[in-house]
Amino acid sequence: MLRQRLAGPRQLQGIEEEGAPAGLTPAAVLVPVILRPEGLTVLFTQRTAHLNAHAGQISFPGGRQDAEDADIVATALRESTEEIGTDSSRIEVVGTLPNYVTVTAYEVTPVVATSAPQQYRVDPFEVADVFEVPLAHVLDERNWRRDNFMRDGKRREYWAVPWRERYIWGATAGMLRTFREVLLHGTQND
Repeated sequence: MLRQRLAGPRQLQGIEEEGAPAGLTPAAVLVPVILRPEGLTVLFTQRTAHLNAHAGQISFPGGRQDAEDADIVATALRESTEEIGTDSSRIEVVGTLPNYVTVTAYEVTPVVATSAPQQYRVDPFEVADVFEVPLAHVLDERNWRRDNFMRDGKRREYWAVPWRERYIWGATAGMLRTFREVLLHGTQND
């Protein structure tokens, strides 16, 4: 189902966060779908608390594109290997989601891939934890909510999909929401 939903012509447009600046930096994240006997899961990382940007937040493994990367997919695979020690030879890329533009001036390409469970070797400087969420949880509309905060006197809304003690929100939840819509409907409905 993943490959079929991601393979056809896209009706989706890239998502832009309100207030996204010009002069964007290309980046990629890996959206790893883990093939477990008990069901599919989606892998996430929790960033370490000491980082300058997005400390402690939940994210997909990824980062900015380097000049040495062959393409944006190579960026996602390299970053995943650097951050959590994935073995790229055991990862099958199945497609990409529309680019997500952030207020921090990144144009992020979410690269969806499948993998059997692996042993992870986290970079302790960047990653505090690696965990998985059942894909069924992500697909269930009852688990999603719209939250908000105030920034510069303006209310900003964002998607969130809590999982146990984890709070998945912001750009990660936005990309995950698009992934959900592509899987369920082939398009983004929100």
